[in-house]
Amino acid sequence: MNTHTFHIHGMHCPSCVALTEGELGEVPGVTHVKASLSAHSVKIAGDFGDKSPERLAADFTARLQQHGFTVSVEKAKAAARWADFRLAVPLAAAGIGLFVVVQKYGGFHGLTAGAHISFVTAILLGVTASLSSCMAMVGGLLLSISANFAKGGDAVRPQLLFHFGRLGSFFLLGGVIGAAGAVFQFGDRGMLVLELLVSASMFLLGINLLDLFPGMKKWQPALPAALGRRVHALKTVNHIATPLLIGVATFFLPCGFTQSMQLYAITTGSFVSGALAMGSFALGTLPVLALVSFSSFSCQNPARAGVGLKTAGLLVIFFSIFNLINALVASGILPPLFTL
Repeated sequence: MNTHTFHIHGMHCPSCVALTEGELGEVPGVTHVKASLSAHSVKIAGDFGDKSPERLAADFTARLQQHGFTVSVEKAKAAARWADFRLAVPLAAAGIGLFVVVQKYGGFHGLTAGAHISFVTAILLGVTASLSSCMAMVGGLLLSISANFAKGGDAVRPQLLFHFGRLGSFFLLGGVIGAAGAVFQFGDRGMLVLELLVSASMFLLGINLLDLFPGMKKWQPALPAALGRRVHALKTVNHIATPLLIGVATFFLPCGFTQSMQLYAITTGSFVSGALAMGSFALGTLPVLALVSFSSFSCQNPARAGVGLKTAGLLVIFFSIFNLINALVASGILPPLFTL
């Protein structure tokens, strides 16, 4: 039994940790895997025979490269890749412009019933999440489902069950945590604190997606990675209801986007508002996930991953500031600066 520590390149969020541990835990001979987001490393124990660390790193990379990760013995120098911003900035600006136009002329802003994040915002956050590495685990689960059930000639129904389970769970469980917010009776100050936490969580997520300050990643709040590992393990259960169950379980994955929206759903204090917020977010992730389900589309291509992550980061930072301003205006701390 040997223990090795390797460096992981490409991890950006807690979902990446769960994905890394789940994938490497299935490699023959591996008995224990523990990944660290802040150190960008993974400690692996097992019976590897006479394989050298370099050979093991190559084998582990072959397992993870479909998700955009590489494994190495030596720690690589972090590279900010500033050139990615030449394309990421105009793409993010186009997304912000579309959001402003839809908010102002689409007639959706009145549907929020006083909430600070409209359904359009939730949908666009879902689209942003689906194009970032925070959806790496969900995409990986979908690919695994496709592979497992395609062997039996059933490639379409499992995908539909997964998407139905995901949309349904986000709607219903979003409503549950929204209703729970009403039970706790936070009051005006408590609601303001929760809204500030939502904005801070989103802002930190955006900064981490830019991948400019690696040390900031350890401050990203996340559900226990063990939840992600258990969800990942469900893909090996060969049962007709497995895709539906996995779709439901994605609500509990350690994804910064999902957790920010869950925290927001609590602030609504309403089953309907919480359900519509989380349901809209899940609906926004559907187009890209559908492409992953029924085609060879991947967000993890190294050639576009850096630009995609930085575009997503800029958009999330915008949404966090937008939500913060709305919260401060609603509480009377700031005067209205503009109207959408």
